[in-house]
Amino acid sequence: MMFRHYAFALLAAATIAAPAFAQGRPDARSMSCEQVQSLILGNGAVVLTTGQHTYDRYVANRSFCNREETPVMESLSTTDTNRCRVYRCEFDPRDGPVFRDR
Repeated sequence: MMFRHYAFALLAAATIAAPAFAQGRPDARSMSCEQVQSLILGNGAVVLTTGQHTYDRYVANRSFCNREETPVMESLSTTDTNRCRVYRCEFDPRDGPVFRDR
């Protein structure tokens, strides 16, 4: 009897999760610049497909970067422009790793 409840719960969870796995990453190349920017602003951070084998994480502002990262402007290709301005987090090369002697 316990097995049936477990199997039913597992089946229900798989049915609910399946559409999320099927969707994949949003593809910036198939969206307008305004759609890409709205998606990023609405979610704070989004992983977008940017090419056949490329993707990256784009952010709405600095609060979505790690403490040692800074937002850097980048241009993406979208359906309406090749210069859609977005931000991604990047380590500041001037900071480098910090090691302190004690």
